[in-house]
Amino acid sequence: MTRTMPDLQQSRDHRKIPIRKVGVKNISYPIVVQDKHRSLQHTVATVDMYVDLPHQFKGTHMSRFVEILNRHREQIALDRLEEILQEMRQKLGAETAHLRVEFPYFIDKAAPVSRARSLMEYTCEFDACLNGDQLDFVLGVKVPVTSLCPCSKELSQFGAHNQRSIMTVKVRYREFIWIEDLVELIEQCGSSPLYALLKRADEKHVTEQAYLNPRFVEDMVREAYLRLAASENITWFSVEAENFESIHNHSAYAEVELDRRDLRQP
Repeated sequence: MTRTMPDLQQSRDHRKIPIRKVGVKNISYPIVVQDKHRSLQHTVATVDMYVDLPHQFKGTHMSRFVEILNRHREQIALDRLEEILQEMRQKLGAETAHLRVEFPYFIDKAAPVSRARSLMEYTCEFDACLNGDQLDFVLGVKVPVTSLCPCSKELSQFGAHNQRSIMTVKVRYREFIWIEDLVELIEQCGSSPLYALLKRADEKHVTEQAYLNPRFVEDMVREAYLRLAASENITWFSVEAENFESIHNHSAYAEVELDRRDLRQP
């Protein structure tokens, strides 16, 4: 006689406390990302999957998250996220499903003078939520740049301090946006872009470019604000800039945000 296994997750919980997000985190998994120049790019992502849990249930079925992920093996791409979220809602009996995918993305860049080519890595993020029939999707990219301090340039006789900075941009949009285009837009907001490979002539060029284009951390986020706000395709964005200071033991930081819903007339 086969014994029925008890389903403790579906048993009653009497504390009457709903949980907004419950699920699995930090799953390493292969995904496919649309590449502007090479059609598709295969990479390995870190995946977080959550659903909401009504107050009456003790727990959710954690194994079902991984089962759903395995069913979509080699098909985890931007155009399949809604399908995965819908399956999460159905299989786990939830109203809301969340899927966050963070991954390294590589762009083939040419050095500014020698034109030597190399792959530059950018950390990207897909953050999707399906609540009923409403899909919310945010694209995020971390873009490293060089920043050179205007104050240091003004005060110093022989040079100015500069540092590597990380600008983090997140956007909601109406029509598809290429990661490459978003990276290029943000790189224009620092003192100089970064490259994985530079020859001596390139190093001279980017050093002088940064010196002629000094930027405070405040300048960087304001420049990004103006460029992103100019696109009617972008409905919401946030931009953070963190300068890893070369003459201080702390970072300089700034953040801006625009939600076009705030600008609607009543």
